[in-house]
Amino acid sequence: MAASVLNAPHFQCEDAAFAYVESRLWPNGPVCHHCDNADPKRLRRMAGKTTRKGLIKCYACGKPFTVRMGTIFESSHLPLHLWLQVIHLMCASKKGISTRQIQRMLSCSMKTAWQLTHRIREAMRSGELSPLGGAGKTVEIDETIIGKVEGAPKDASFKGSNFRNIVLTLVERGGAARSWHVDGCTMGTLMPIIRANIAKETAVITDEASWYRNLKVNVSVASHDAVNHAVKEYARYEGERVISTNTVEGFYGVFKRGMKGVYQHCGERHLHRYLAEFDFRYSNRAKLGIDDKAAADLALLGVVGKRLTYQTARN
Repeated sequence: MAASVLNAPHFQCEDAAFAYVESRLWPNGPVCHHCDNADPKRLRRMAGKTTRKGLIKCYACGKPFTVRMGTIFESSHLPLHLWLQVIHLMCASKKGISTRQIQRMLSCSMKTAWQLTHRIREAMRSGELSPLGGAGKTVEIDETIIGKVEGAPKDASFKGSNFRNIVLTLVERGGAARSWHVDGCTMGTLMPIIRANIAKETAVITDEASWYRNLKVNVSVASHDAVNHAVKEYARYEGERVISTNTVEGFYGVFKRGMKGVYQHCGERHLHRYLAEFDFRYSNRAKLGIDDKAAADLALLGVVGKRLTYQTARN
């Protein structure tokens, strides 16, 4: 199935790839990257054996441009159709696809494959500001720890959360997920994030961790219920309502299988990009009516204004 999908023209032909990207980033026709001129009478496609693919000259400002400019594709020597292949594979691989695998598939350097995947993770980062939940909806909240904090002792005995990265995740049942790499599990750290990302009409469910006490007062939500994992309570039923955090824990199950089984190692400075990748796939999944092709198109719409250089990515 995957092979047949990747046989589509825009995955194999550079001209078709440029046409595909332009049709999505410029639905009303080309727009000059330099002066925003969109008048087709003052834009001309350049052709010739030595002319690079997709080059357009703007006769309003006199400067050339392509659809790559101002996107994650800018200054990349990798053909655009290979970019589209990797975007599709990252959207279709539910637990991720390793840098080494991309390197083998593209026959490129490790450095190229690494930067390629990080740029695509930037494209997946939504930056959505509207709150999760709403009237009649439920949001589950939980946190987990993964990987060592940079600079932490190498001694294997240091396994506490003080030496590992903490991730906070909000998952709307039947909806999207949002995750953050946070400095610690304190009310002062978590409550501002929860308050800014959950609608007031939402029913919230957590475990009984101390930092969630008085959450309804501190965040002002419709209701707050908790399950007590300390006494092996993982779900209870109140009429038709299911009080559990199984949805967010299911998200963490996929996240950790991907991070440990596929990526194996993640530096603290890059964790936020991996979180954006797993959030994107969860929020754009088949159960919500979004297949792999549609998810890849959504990721493609996120490429604009997110150029990431190799030096920036490393830092």
